[in-house]
Amino acid sequence: MSLPHLLWRNMMHRKTLSLLTVCSVALTVALLVFLILCSQGVEQGAEKGYGPFELTVGAQGSSTQLALNTYYHVGTPTGNIPYEVFAQLEKEEQAEAVYAMTTGDNYNGYPIVGVDAKYFLTRYGDKKLEAGTVYLRTGEAVVGSHIARTLGVKVGDTFRGGHGLLHEGEPAEEEEAGESHEEHEAHAGFLYTVVGILPPLHTPDDRAVFTTVDYAWAVHHSQQGEHKDVTSVLVKPRSLLGAQTLKTKYDKLGNVQAIYTSKAVADVVNVVDKGSQVIRIVTMLCIVLAAISILLSLTSAVNERKKDVGLLRLIGKSRTFVWLSLIGEGLLLTLIGLLLGLAAGHAGSYAGRDALFDFSGIALDVWRLPGEEWLLMLGTLVIGALASLWPAMKIYRVDPLQLFRS
Repeated sequence: MSLPHLLWRNMMHRKTLSLLTVCSVALTVALLVFLILCSQGVEQGAEKGYGPFELTVGAQGSSTQLALNTYYHVGTPTGNIPYEVFAQLEKEEQAEAVYAMTTGDNYNGYPIVGVDAKYFLTRYGDKKLEAGTVYLRTGEAVVGSHIARTLGVKVGDTFRGGHGLLHEGEPAEEEEAGESHEEHEAHAGFLYTVVGILPPLHTPDDRAVFTTVDYAWAVHHSQQGEHKDVTSVLVKPRSLLGAQTLKTKYDKLGNVQAIYTSKAVADVVNVVDKGSQVIRIVTMLCIVLAAISILLSLTSAVNERKKDVGLLRLIGKSRTFVWLSLIGEGLLLTLIGLLLGLAAGHAGSYAGRDALFDFSGIALDVWRLPGEEWLLMLGTLVIGALASLWPAMKIYRVDPLQLFRS
C-alpha cells in the first residue's frame, strides 16, 4: 500500500473527527486572512487617503475628526470656518494649491462634498472620468464609482440631497439639529444633475458625491447673503517649511485650527493598531485550539490503529514509513483546512467588502496575496507538523509485537 493511499484511507476512516479538525483549521485561517486584508486596507488607505494635502485647516476641535471627515468622509465635521480664511490662504506664497470644502448633506447616506473640480487633478493627476464630464455649474455633480455601482447611478440622473450625514433608513434629525422650515424647503427644492462618474480611485472618494463649493450656500438658509462658511480647507504646501509657517500662522486665528494631516492620520492608525492587538490575542487562542485539535485527532488515531501499525511493521514496513504516515496525516488535514480557509477568507472578504467600505471607508484588495499571507501559509503547515510530531514519535518507538498486546 502506497503512503498517499494509506493517508487518505486513514483520514476517511475517521470522517467526523477529521472534518472537525479541518473545520477548526479553516476557520482560524479564514479569520486571519480577513484580519490581514483589513490591516493592509487600513495601511494603504492611510498612505493615499489624503494625497498631497499635508496641511488641513478647519474649526477647532479634534484633529483626527477633522482629518477623517475631510479625507475619509467619516463622522461629522468639527464645525465651519469663515470663507475669508480660504480666501486668505489662496494668497499665501507658501501654498501651492488650496481648496475649500463644504460638507453636511447626503444622498442615500453617501456624503455630498463641495470642492473645486481642480481638486481631482491636484490629487489624482490627469485621470479620465469613467463617463461624462466634470461639474461646472451649481447643481451639477460627479458621483464616485462605488456609488454609481451600488445605486446604479448614470450620467443624466437627477436627485435631491438630504440634510445631515445620515444613512438611508435612519430617522431624520432635522428638528433636533434646529433646521428651519426655510432650510428644509431649500433642500427639497434643490435638484442635482449627475454630469459625470469618477473612475475607481480606490480611496474614500469612491463613495462620495462631488459638486461645487457653493451648493452649501444655495441650500442652507443660514448662509444666504454675505455670510458664507466652509467646512475645511485643503492645502498642498510648496515645502515642509511652508507647511510649518502656515500652520503657525493660522493656528493663531480664533476658532480655527491648522493640522498636519499625516500626523492626524497616523494617530488614527495607531488607535486602530491598539484595537487590533486584542483581536490578535483572540486569534492566537484560535491557533492554539486548532493545534490542539490536530494533536487530539492524531493521538486518537494512534490509540485506534495500534494493531494496524503493528501489522505494517510485521509485513516489512519501516518505522520511518509508519512515522511518515502519521506526520503525513496531520499535514494533509492541515493542508486541506488551510486551502479551505484561504478560499473562505478571500470569498468572505469579497462578499463583505462593499458593506465594509460603506461603513468605514476601508477598501479591501481581496485578490492580492500580501507577504503576511505567505507567512500564514508557512506557519500553518509548521504548526500542523509540530502538532503531529508527538503522536508520531509515540508510536515510532513502540516494538511491533507490543502493539498487539491488550
